[in-house]
Amino acid sequence: MKPKNNYTVLLLFVAVILLLPGIGCTKDEKPAKEISYSLKVQDVLGVSGTATFIESSASVSTIKIQLYGAPSGTHPAALYMNTVAEGGAIVVQLNPVDASGTSSTNVSTLTYNQLIVYDGFIKVHLGSTSDVILAQGDIGGNVITNTKVSYTLGSMGAYGVSGTALFEKRENGNTLVTLNLVGTIAGEVYPASINLSSIATIGGGPVTKTLSSVDGNTGNSYTTIRKLDGGLNITYDNWLVYDGYINIYQISAEFDNIISQGNIGSNVD
Repeated sequence: MKPKNNYTVLLLFVAVILLLPGIGCTKDEKPAKEISYSLKVQDVLGVSGTATFIESSASVSTIKIQLYGAPSGTHPAALYMNTVAEGGAIVVQLNPVDASGTSSTNVSTLTYNQLIVYDGFIKVHLGSTSDVILAQGDIGGNVITNTKVSYTLGSMGAYGVSGTALFEKRENGNTLVTLNLVGTIAGEVYPASINLSSIATIGGGPVTKTLSSVDGNTGNSYTTIRKLDGGLNITYDNWLVYDGYINIYQISAEFDNIISQGNIGSNVD
């Protein structure tokens, strides 16, 4: 009977070990999935932060915001559709960022798997009646990857305006085009476009994509591109071989007032 008693003691020992905290595993104990996105300063210098998506359950996600350097008080926050460059309607109103710089909101209308590929962005305002943006950032499919290419925009005539056009690939394959010019005049607005063919084309090629106008105060312009003006879908990879060029205009999109331009895609050596 002694061997039987030893076997019983061994079973009791194993059972006790499995009941200890941290020992054993159940299907509910798997680590929660989460991903964080950067929220960048906008109108108030010194503010930065993150937005973190957490899979709380199969049907509930938690969106946590952490701001650093924000003014005192509570600050409204929301998840919007589209990109920061485009703007869009509110999809989910988030709980305000409190005095500690944090916000936490449970979301049941979008699952974690939907959020991490969502076509949207998060924005935090200074106050409920204020247009001042503390921080904002693209999320999900709109996140900018490390894949990018830059093109030179040369000066035309005596205008003295030149710069670069940066094409960046988003996770979903769409493109963010950033124009960065020097020599612009504060208070002025400069139309911009992508045209078919090259800058050597006599008479100029037709406009295929209207870009956001350049702000003369900053020299910058930001455009998210999903389609050409005619409705044709176009991806970042398409732009790499595109037969086109960029024009910056002094007043309107007309050939006789171009102040800066440069070839893009297949027209660049």
